[in-house]
Amino acid sequence: MGGIWSLENKFQKWLDVEIAVCEVHAEDGTIPQDALADIKSKAAFTVERINEIEKTTDHDVIAFTTNLAENIGPAARFVHYGLTSSDVVDTANALLLKESCEVLIVRTDALLEVLKRRAFEFKDTPQIGRTHGIHAEPTSFGLVWALWYSETQRNRERLVKAKETISVGKISGAVGAFAHLAPDVEERVCEKLGLRAADVSTQVIQRDRYAEYLCTLAIAASTLEKIALQVRHWQRTEVREAQEKFKAGQKGSSAMPHKRNPILSERICGMARTVRANSIVGLENVALWHERDISHSSAERIVLPDSSATLDYILAKTTSLLDTLIVYPENMLKNLGLTRGLVFSGQLMLALTQKGVSREEAYSWTQRNAMKVWDEGGDYAGLINQDADITAKLSPDEIARVFDLKHYLRNVDKVFDRVFN
Repeated sequence: MGGIWSLENKFQKWLDVEIAVCEVHAEDGTIPQDALADIKSKAAFTVERINEIEKTTDHDVIAFTTNLAENIGPAARFVHYGLTSSDVVDTANALLLKESCEVLIVRTDALLEVLKRRAFEFKDTPQIGRTHGIHAEPTSFGLVWALWYSETQRNRERLVKAKETISVGKISGAVGAFAHLAPDVEERVCEKLGLRAADVSTQVIQRDRYAEYLCTLAIAASTLEKIALQVRHWQRTEVREAQEKFKAGQKGSSAMPHKRNPILSERICGMARTVRANSIVGLENVALWHERDISHSSAERIVLPDSSATLDYILAKTTSLLDTLIVYPENMLKNLGLTRGLVFSGQLMLALTQKGVSREEAYSWTQRNAMKVWDEGGDYAGLINQDADITAKLSPDEIARVFDLKHYLRNVDKVFDRVFN
């Protein structure tokens, strides 16, 4: 990704656009064929020379074309013929953003492979589900991975859509009215570059397209933060259901040699915030004065490469994190039992309603025993088996079935079929 957004590649994309325009001009006879041959064989630039010229011009595109002219010679008068700077910059940006999307899609595919593999690995592993941070009901650890897989699939679909949205060029001139070149020139140039021509533009490609790209990256980054945040919880000392791989020689703290900190997950969470913040810049850049101002330009030089590179990085790190995540199923079972059976209260209430007890009364009977466990300790199943109201409705075998983990996981296969088939 760093190579895509290097100055060398950016200027190469500018040159690709300029040459494609010259090729169309030569096809139409606007410029001589021998001039095109000179341009294609001699056009060259260096980042250092462009930067040197820009110190005088204060205009990067003019510095670029000046550097080309130094190398091409007389035929350089046909370079940039009929164009405005944004014709080159925005069309080249489309090429850069398209390449970025392709890299991010490949990264996402790698993450999907890990998520699917580990979802099936833990499909039948019971874990306590938590709502409000409090133990709720038993679930499958594999369902967590299946959920992440499904959400990552949606992010992939968004990236494919974003790639389509930003793969648009324009060669329509200073206000988008084709004052100097015909629309078919734009169409043919874009076709040569593997882009679509914008249906209509001003001096610039409209920035709702860039905003969609940046917001897509922000959503994907938020999913990665969601995953990393969960890992951070699992690695807490009193939870310890999973942890990041801790390699030989790694140090957790300069002061506390015993520490194993979820540093990678925390890094992913922090960097995701920057991608989300950059999406706001993309949204702010949608509104420009009239046919164009330059307020968007400086900000885009930061947020487009930074967001692309950051998401690329945290996709790779999340994939590595999950691929090597150390899981402790025995601690999941231990934690599931911390409330001494309270997590089965919902099923108990339903079992009572099936015996003709009103929902309100069933709730009251199950809750009064649950509160005793919360406040006084003891075993929930034991209290239930001693409750005269409940035992009058449910047999010991029926009560035992209420506390059966398999009942809570009986539909996991069906969910997996939905997600993976």
